[in-house]
Amino acid sequence: MEKQPIGVFDSGVGGTSILSEIVKLLPNEDYLYLADSKNAPYGQKSVQEIKDLCHKNVKWLLAHGAKIIVVACNTATTNAIEELRQTYNVPFIGIEPAIKPAALNTQTNTIGILATKGTLNSALFCKKVDLYSSKIRIIEVVGKGLVEAIESGDLSSDALKLKLEGFVKPMLAQKIDYLVLGCSHYPYLIPLLKSIVPLGVKIIDSGEAVAKQTKSVLQNKQLLNAQGRSDLKLYSNSSLNALNQICERTFNDFDVQFLDF
Repeated sequence: MEKQPIGVFDSGVGGTSILSEIVKLLPNEDYLYLADSKNAPYGQKSVQEIKDLCHKNVKWLLAHGAKIIVVACNTATTNAIEELRQTYNVPFIGIEPAIKPAALNTQTNTIGILATKGTLNSALFCKKVDLYSSKIRIIEVVGKGLVEAIESGDLSSDALKLKLEGFVKPMLAQKIDYLVLGCSHYPYLIPLLKSIVPLGVKIIDSGEAVAKQTKSVLQNKQLLNAQGRSDLKLYSNSSLNALNQICERTFNDFDVQFLDF
């Protein structure tokens, strides 16, 4: 089974930010990436709709031989991963906002979280927040429209920067010193965010931690492919423009295909 691919899915192209960290750490593995862009963003859907879409994505990845599945979507993880783990006999890696390192290292006792509505409203996210909210202030902001902008290929427009400023500046006014990105799409906004936030504010996401956890689980289950040559196949059920644009900047060798799914 170690020769089988790592499966990764997201509500669109954003999960490639997670995929890139995993590929960097595990260059000998084969990968299948499924971008469910037709249904993006998941953050505006009901819990049942999110679960139904996750089951569909998982079944496709398993049918194509995935030995482990990375749920590279905060909203999907916080709403569906426990059910997925109970349903399928394959390891799952989830992604959650990096609240813990921000909460443990803040000097102003105030952190900001930029995420989708679906993530912020989820029971798992609220449980995580409850662990730290008695000691620090946690300011939550819904990044309405950001996923749609990234899915359209807009990563640097003046209009997008103005939208980001509207989300971030009120948090800065409350003296946050950590900005936690709670959506796998949002790391592609870091260049814009760095032009908005002062140097003293640290921007963190979950990509590196997810990659390390993926490696750890594969090692424990003796599923690591230590001698392979990475084969990276990406599929989207919507326009390939944004996915191609991101992959050209992120990966050296990849194959992007349309999936009628």
